[in-house]
Amino acid sequence: MSTTSTTYLELSQDGGGAHKFYEVTVQGMVVSVRYGRIGAAGQTQTSTFSTPQKAQAAAAKKVGEKVRKGYEPAVPGGRAPRAVTRRQVSSAPSTARSVAPVLWRFRTGSAAFGIHVDGERAWVGNQAGDVYTLDHGGEVLARYSLPDGVKCLVADDFWIYAGCDDGRVYDLSSKLPFAAYDITADMDIFWLDIHEGVLNVADRGGRLTVIDHEDEHQWARGGRGEHAWMVRADDRAVYHGHTRGVTAYAPDGGGELWHTPTKGAVLFGWQEADAVYAGTGHRVVQRLSKRDGALEVTYACDSAVYSCATSPGGRFVFAGDSASSVYCFDRDGTRLWKLGTGGGSALSMQYHEERLYLVTTDGSLVCVDASEAAIAAAQQGTVPVARDVKLAAALPTYAPATAAASVTTVTAAPAGAVVVECVQEGGRMRVHVLSDGYDRSWNVQFPRAIREAGARYVVDALHPASGGFYRVRGDIRRLR
Repeated sequence: MSTTSTTYLELSQDGGGAHKFYEVTVQGMVVSVRYGRIGAAGQTQTSTFSTPQKAQAAAAKKVGEKVRKGYEPAVPGGRAPRAVTRRQVSSAPSTARSVAPVLWRFRTGSAAFGIHVDGERAWVGNQAGDVYTLDHGGEVLARYSLPDGVKCLVADDFWIYAGCDDGRVYDLSSKLPFAAYDITADMDIFWLDIHEGVLNVADRGGRLTVIDHEDEHQWARGGRGEHAWMVRADDRAVYHGHTRGVTAYAPDGGGELWHTPTKGAVLFGWQEADAVYAGTGHRVVQRLSKRDGALEVTYACDSAVYSCATSPGGRFVFAGDSASSVYCFDRDGTRLWKLGTGGGSALSMQYHEERLYLVTTDGSLVCVDASEAAIAAAQQGTVPVARDVKLAAALPTYAPATAAASVTTVTAAPAGAVVVECVQEGGRMRVHVLSDGYDRSWNVQFPRAIREAGARYVVDALHPASGGFYRVRGDIRRLR
């Protein structure tokens, strides 16, 4: 019978620094690593080695690495957990004379920060960990139940991701949501963006952290300010907004390209092809050139700006303030209108086909008719009766898979599907393609929770990313 040995370490720093644990358990040829915030269940990764001696050596190496980083032996439960940072916002009544033409409103039941709107659906994520999808008419289609509060929702081509307070980023692109990235457990995510499978994270301390598709750290920058609420990325740079302005970094290594101070601390960011937009606490949205950071236009609001967005190409610029108002500006900075939201301040927003979608401090997803005719009528006091959207009685609900056993099993790969296999490489579990027509040397971005050495899975499709790896599209099933 094999013996079991466990080493438990903690790293706890004063002043809001790290407060996390790292536990290594060896049982025979199996090494299990559990890590996370002190007081939480944490996340677990398991590796199997060819002999008990190799397992012991791998465990000793992991422990040694952590000790060199400042971790110390501790007793579980000896330190109290720290609360996760929640964004503290206030919302005053609107000073606008008229109310926006709200078509429908969906109340999620908890403060909402996350929003994404595409050609088919509107997504909203709230502090309770709920993500709902609705069609553009306001019918609720599905619910994803995530383990912790949703900080933001972002899209990267087809893929939709939710950044959560448990330090993970979940891929919601199929019926089986999974943790695509495990961010450092003690990091308080303020915002994130994903470009070509590379994750960019802005946090409470004003740091910017970049992580690749295998959840391995690439580079980080301390940032020029604190409380980084903005990060946007494209092929040319990563744009990082914080208390002292906006800084652009080269995506391949983090070298600073430019820095532009803004009028007030940055509270939200948006991007178009050639410009980034920073909404600030000093009542403005400022448009900066992506090429050199030059200030191009300032859009003046009447209260601190919590969110901003544009119509395609930046033709119109929208802003939501701390006083429950929403604005529209012409490209050159001319204010076209200001209207009340009818219920809370907009913490995030998106524009899609003459509709403005808002998520507000009262936890609602609000659809506003932003067409010229509807706005003109609203300014004269004529607005439609907003429809309150209700949940369907039998709403499909999806939760992340926590183990391979929770994945549907099939006995054969359907026609056109792709087969992948989990393999152990140097102490790490990788996933490679077995089907013909793919580069078998490339890794596949794949849920860590369901990786098992030798296990094979069937996926609907794989798409190549510019970084030389494949991304899963569609459902994942285990091949028996």
